[in-house]
Formats: sequence, C-alpha cells, structure tokens
Amino acid sequence: MSDNKKPELANESVFVPSIPVPDDFVEVSGIDYSKDSAYNMRATDMIDSMRTMGFQASSLGKACDIIQDMRSWRGQHIDSLPEHERGGEFDSEGFQKTTIFMGFTSNLISSGLRDTLRYLVQHKMVSAIVASAGGVEEDLIKCLAPTYMGEFSLPGKGLRDQGMNRIGNLLVPNDNYCKFEEWIVPVLEKCLEEQEEAMKVAGSEGMYAGSAACWTPSKLIDRLGKEINDESSVLYWAHKNKIPIFSPALTDGSIGDMLFFHTFKASPQQFRLDIVEDIRKINSMSMEASHAGMIILGGGLIKHHICNACLMRNGADYAVYINTGQEFDGSDAGARPDEAVSWGKIKADASSVKLYADVSVVFPLIVAATFAAERPQQS
Repeated sequence: MSDNKKPELANESVFVPSIPVPDDFVEVSGIDYSKDSAYNMRATDMIDSMRTMGFQASSLGKACDIIQDMRSWRGQHIDSLPEHERGGEFDSEGFQKTTIFMGFTSNLISSGLRDTLRYLVQHKMVSAIVASAGGVEEDLIKCLAPTYMGEFSLPGKGLRDQGMNRIGNLLVPNDNYCKFEEWIVPVLEKCLEEQEEAMKVAGSEGMYAGSAACWTPSKLIDRLGKEINDESSVLYWAHKNKIPIFSPALTDGSIGDMLFFHTFKASPQQFRLDIVEDIRKINSMSMEASHAGMIILGGGLIKHHICNACLMRNGADYAVYINTGQEFDGSDAGARPDEAVSWGKIKADASSVKLYADVSVVFPLIVAATFAAERPQQS
C-alpha cells in the first residue's frame, strides 16, 4: 500500500456521505462580540443570541419563549361567557388569561434569588405558589436577621461549634432561628385563640370545619405574611395581592419545630392545620383555569404538587422545569416533562421544556428577558 494513498476501508468509514440538509435545519451560532450590537446587551437580546447556541443555552431561550406565551395568551371576554364558566383568571380588560403556578424550594429563598421571586409576587405576575417549609420560614427569618455568604468547603464540625448553619455556600447564625421563635410564638398564640373561640361559637367540630378560623397551611402562611409587614418579604406581597402560597409539608422545617414546641404549652386545645381544605383549593384553581402554566424551580414536593394539581384539568398548557436532577434513578425531581405527559399532568400538545441548570444562575436572566423586560405598571 502506498503511503500517500488513503486506506479504502478507513476512507469509507470516516467519510460516510450525508443526506441533503433539510430546509428547516437551523445553523448553530452564538454571540459575536466583535459586533457593536453585542456591547452592553439587553437581556432580551442576549437570550435571542443564545437560542441557536445549543445545549442548555437553547433550552434557556425556549424557556423564555414558553413563559412569554403563557403570559400573553388571552381567551374569551368575560361578557361572552355563561356565568358558570367565569372561573379562572381575567386580565384588566376582562379577557381570560393563564393561571400561572410557580413552585420553589427553600434554598432559593435562602439565596439572593428571593428578591427576584418577591418581584414576581409584588407585581402579581404569578397566580399561586407552592413552597417547601423552608421557602416559607427563610423568607420570614430574613426580615428579622440576614443570611451571610460563606464557602461550600467550610467544615461542618467547626460551624456547629460556632452556632453557624451552612446552606451550600451560605451561612445562617443559630441566633436567627431564636429571633424567629420570639417572633412567631405570639402569632401562633393568637391563631390558637381564634381557633378556640371559633370552636366555642360553632358548638361542634363538624360546624367548625371549613370556617374562617379553620386554619390551613395557606391561611397560616397568609397570616404570617400579614404579621411580618415587611416589603422585602415574598409572604408580605402574597398576602397583600391575595396570591395563595401552598405548603403541604409545612411542618418539615423550623415552623414545624415551633408548632411542635407549641403543643407542650398549657391549653385546652392544640393548634390544628387542615391540609384537606388546601388540596381542594389548589385543585379547584387548576380546574377553573382557562389555561394553566407551570414554572417549577427545583424538584421534589413542590414540583409534584403543582403537576398533580394540573392533572385535575387533564394537564397544563405550558411547563418550564429548571433543576439539575437526572432521570436515570426514576425520581420525580429528575423527570422530564414528557413523563408528566404520560400521567396527564401536562397536555400532549403543551409547550414544555426542562432546563438543566442552577436556578440561581438562569432564572434572573429569564425574568430579565420576560417578566421584567418592561417596567411593570403600578397597581
């Protein structure tokens, strides 16, 4: 064989002929910083340039498109609907709009992403929230004392000896939880007094169930938002704007500790929370929605609770998942939207995407390119 002649077998293996490139193929391209338009880019322009970059950059662009679609969808005017079909949400002009369910895990409230989430609630850009217990209490605790920057590598034993709790590369002094206990105990006492008074008036537990003083996790969270009375708080704005925050595992955190300690206080009754009334409430919101959208930041309970609510209406119309979970272990956290389609939690023809990324990195970009692309009108 001549040294300057390509081996026939290797040549055939390497240079397999391509089919003609289909007309609908999109060429991969990114941000060309040599162009004047790339300097000091707006978030919307940056996302536009990332759509054809590939990998998670393209998924980021798709997430923004889906969120814009769920925000801009409009249905019939309320006057054209029979009275029994006037459920769900309507815009300021009376047209049907998407009911947007947002879920987030506690670590996101612990981080500086809390300010982004508060912005969405402050300006009524979401309809309902599902949060973990930490997602509720960390918001309140931050109103009482700050969380600090640390390092992922800080050793647990040394931090324990110093009374410091580590959340990734964040630090929360134990004193913050002491301040939280001092603040929340009087609120719980007042709630218990109202519960006992309502039971006396009702005369029987059967009449008490479903009454205004029958506390549910969402009612308690609303009350906490009212009592904290701090504009930096997500809960405060949720209370002010009547956006329900559901937390079916509210006892799984410091609030649970406070409720546990509270059971040892002398009282003829213990404080009760009714989770059944809350599941009826979130499922009813889903069933009444003209269109339903999900923005799920993280995984676990908050993800499944929203998806399961959307099952009650035969699936969501839009879904954006953002987390780093993988599907190989069969976890719901790692599952892609198509798995939820098989359960009827997302419609087969829905617009959906899973963005494999750290929420603290990509969600500020998403909000800047969608919800905050224009200054919101003052309500």
